[in-house]
Amino acid sequence: MNANATKTAPPRPRYDHAALDALSTQGDPLADETVAEMFRRKEVGDLNTLMRFFTTTGDKLPEQLPQSARAYFEATAMPPTWVDWDVMEQARLFFMDNAAHINTGLSFAAMPATYAVPRLSRLLASTHSMAYPSRRMANTGQFVTYLMQTNSLAEGSKFIPAAQKVRLLHAAVRHHLRHGGHWDVEKDGVPICQEDMIGGQICFSLLVLDAMHRLGIHMSEDGAEAYFYAWRVVGAMLGCDMSAVPRTLAEARDYCDLYLLRNLGPSPEGVRLNAQLMRMYEDVVPGTLFDPMVPATVRFLVGDTIGDWLEIPRTAWDTAAKAVPVFLGLLETLEDSSPYAEWALDKAGSLLSGFELASLTRGRVMHHAIPAELKDDYGVKAPRTGRWVPPAPVH
Repeated sequence: MNANATKTAPPRPRYDHAALDALSTQGDPLADETVAEMFRRKEVGDLNTLMRFFTTTGDKLPEQLPQSARAYFEATAMPPTWVDWDVMEQARLFFMDNAAHINTGLSFAAMPATYAVPRLSRLLASTHSMAYPSRRMANTGQFVTYLMQTNSLAEGSKFIPAAQKVRLLHAAVRHHLRHGGHWDVEKDGVPICQEDMIGGQICFSLLVLDAMHRLGIHMSEDGAEAYFYAWRVVGAMLGCDMSAVPRTLAEARDYCDLYLLRNLGPSPEGVRLNAQLMRMYEDVVPGTLFDPMVPATVRFLVGDTIGDWLEIPRTAWDTAAKAVPVFLGLLETLEDSSPYAEWALDKAGSLLSGFELASLTRGRVMHHAIPAELKDDYGVKAPRTGRWVPPAPVH
């Protein structure tokens, strides 16, 4: 089933500066009102304590949960009614087949790209996330892992409670920045506004797919669209205005091009954030021989303009990074040649992703690693036809 099949497709949304200007003034009313009430009642400490015991879908809400939060958790306890479960399963299989590549796109492309948005970099700096890049990366990796599990939106999963908490966290950041004198709303809009929430969803979907394409990873059109569809579901559960969220990768390209054109640029906070992120990646890999490959890979995936804004050093390894697609192409040829090779490479990718996630917090998130399950069908895959090509940029 195609990820975008609908009985009657609504008109394609129009993205222009006026539309994104409007989105920059909007937050998340449900979560914002919940957080404001908790602060007014001084219930935030109680909530944080109780939330440690609410981690799985289907768990009974703690009896001592503040009433101001109970209504929010009850209202957001179910996935959107429009979710297409066949497409979500297609997205899960796409993730299983490309786990290591997706994590590479998240780590070396999507995350640095967000640091090249000065407004987001200043926000991260103001919330002290600059001091803990491994925590942000681990939380993102763990969130994606929860999303792509078989029962991600069913009872017994950890994704829905994680999404509920992230949504409240965003609202709490908005509350602090707006009421603490740390944010110029007139200049920068509402912190973590709808424009940035939708932009973040696109960074972690379309920009990851772009990075995989640049690396030479083979993807089908349906697989890429299904992966994007899963992030649309994420957007809905994190409080995005779904009337403004792109429905297809082509629409996402329209939004992404305008969003980046409006917001990309250099900033000292972005430089510091990215330097700490690259240092963290270098620490994960034993020894120092391959350390220069980290900035070379980031520069290769984000391009020289963003690379220069983030002050990513140029090294002799920049040329070597350009050879990565050739190497990955050889691995894909090997994968196509044998069901055993396919199984071994999928397993290796899962283990590599799990190792990276565990290393980010010195093993404290080992239980959140990529699931060990593999596709049920170990036969030879269908020929690689209909390869996904990124939507053309908007001129």
